[in-house]
Amino acid sequence: MQLDHDQLRQLLALLGESDIQELRLEGDDFRLEVRRNLPSAAPVTVVQAPAAAAPLPAAPAPTGTPPAPSAPPPPSASVRSDLQAITAPMVGTFYRASAPGEPPFVEVGSRITAGQPVCILEAMKLMNELEAEVSGEVVEILVENGTPVEFGQVLMRIRTA
Repeated sequence: MQLDHDQLRQLLALLGESDIQELRLEGDDFRLEVRRNLPSAAPVTVVQAPAAAAPLPAAPAPTGTPPAPSAPPPPSASVRSDLQAITAPMVGTFYRASAPGEPPFVEVGSRITAGQPVCILEAMKLMNELEAEVSGEVVEILVENGTPVEFGQVLMRIRTA
């Protein structure tokens, strides 16, 4: 099964008008999952399947010493109640401006209104403007320009008006 960008847009538009809460669709080279049981915008995940799965390396033999504890996860769980998080609705690359050399959409301290573009997420060679869902003041920008982001990752925080 093949799914081009126009078909994907049409499918997402149809899903947005329906009451379907969850959809999974798999093709030869992609997997699409859409879930709408969250209060924010409908999350979309598109994952390109690898051409051939490489075998995993064998685990090292135990040496008698316990492994070092892994680093704790980033402190994204601690959120102040007066701040609204803007999260990544998809996996992609975060850009603060519309083009290299252009001024950023927002800075810390900027006043924004609902519907105003705040950044661009590039996914699969498509530039997707991310618009603010609330009005307020940008108090934190948590991602560096040109950095890959994960689905649901907090990009910035807004003090709502």
